[in-house]
Amino acid sequence: MSNLIDSPPDRRGSDRAPRILTVTELNRLARDLIEEAFDSIQVEGEISNLRRYPSGHTYFTLKDAGAQVAAVLFRGVSSGMHFRPEDGIKVFVRGRVSLYEPRGTYQVIVEGMEPAGLGELQLAFEQLKTRLLAEGLFDPGRKRSLPVLPRRIGIVTSPAGAAIRDILRVLRRRFQGLDVIVAPARVQGEGAAAEIVQGIRDVANLPDVEVVIVTRGGGSLEDLWPFNEESVARAIAAAPVPVISAVGHEIDLTISDLVADLRAPTPSAAAEMVVRSSEEFKELLSGLRARLGSAMGGHLRDLRDEVREIGADRAFEVTRTALRDRMQRIDDLTQRLRTSLAGRTERWRHRVDVLTHRIEPRQLAARLATRREAAQSQGRLLRAAMASAFDRAGDRVGSFGERLTALSPLAVLSRGYAICRTGADSAILKDASATAPGATLRVRLHRGGLSCEVKEVHDVTREEGR
Repeated sequence: MSNLIDSPPDRRGSDRAPRILTVTELNRLARDLIEEAFDSIQVEGEISNLRRYPSGHTYFTLKDAGAQVAAVLFRGVSSGMHFRPEDGIKVFVRGRVSLYEPRGTYQVIVEGMEPAGLGELQLAFEQLKTRLLAEGLFDPGRKRSLPVLPRRIGIVTSPAGAAIRDILRVLRRRFQGLDVIVAPARVQGEGAAAEIVQGIRDVANLPDVEVVIVTRGGGSLEDLWPFNEESVARAIAAAPVPVISAVGHEIDLTISDLVADLRAPTPSAAAEMVVRSSEEFKELLSGLRARLGSAMGGHLRDLRDEVREIGADRAFEVTRTALRDRMQRIDDLTQRLRTSLAGRTERWRHRVDVLTHRIEPRQLAARLATRREAAQSQGRLLRAAMASAFDRAGDRVGSFGERLTALSPLAVLSRGYAICRTGADSAILKDASATAPGATLRVRLHRGGLSCEVKEVHDVTREEGR
């Protein structure tokens, strides 16, 4: 490199003047020298003054007790790391040394980073756990209880794993006829977390799904890592139905276990938690029947004792025989009542099942649609009947109007007739003899009127007789 800086000496002993460099050329030469000398290094130090930029790149200082050096972690490298670099963390850095020409500072280009204390995955687990705990995602108050007997169960897991086989086997043993929907997803490796998130969203939003099981079998921390991803934790927290996390063995603990509404130590235990066995339901019904029978029997025994006390009195010696008959009759009725109660209990159970089926949302929706269609049909008929009635009423009104118009005096006047009234009292003049020459008359015509003075009076009937 020296021949690029200084000109070679003259063979005759005279030295030529050294070459003058620009600052850019100097920094470029220094960068080449540094990168050639430190093409691959590993450095241990503590992170400080960490800054994350919108570009995704991270800049920080790596320091120890005696010195410090600038470092940069580009977005492409940080996206593949499980933990987040933070101030105060001691790390092992792998990379190369370079010089940033515009400022003339040298820095470490980070190509890999691991925590110097805890392992990378363990540190990432603790960081996410602390952050979600602060947000309240582990709060017991937000945990939801499981339904007593879910109509449909969603399961998010690998269809090829042992976990799904264990769950289905337990469900078939405990309660026949359950509706189970499996959302297939990879449960380890790259891309598994995204598939688990999509599976939770898909199956939790299906109609009638009342609970979701997120599960896989045991494995190492690396195998179980998708269930420690933040995206999976938030998908579980956002699910509209309760979620059971059954990941690994009882000793394994994941972020999914902490966020879920219920944690199961194994996949088989999750199946036992999600639904009671048919025997348990039968025992519950039998217990209720026994308690009812016991209560009724106790009441009858109290009545029998009361009757015995009354019969013990010598004053009722005469009625003892009748009382014994009544007590025997009570025993007979008690037995018949128990038999009848058992039959009625069975009939009521069947009726409850029928009513439960009838009030299912789908049944109610169908009945509501039928009633709505009938109401709409009646509405159309009512509107048609009202329109027809309005038309008939309009025709009648028009007919009455025509008849009134024909009977109106104004219609008669339009044919050339006139109405004469006397000037004194405005009485209608019907007879010529009711007036005399010189009188004033008011004449109403079809349009307008006249004031007239009588010149002479004629007897029209006499003249027509001549």
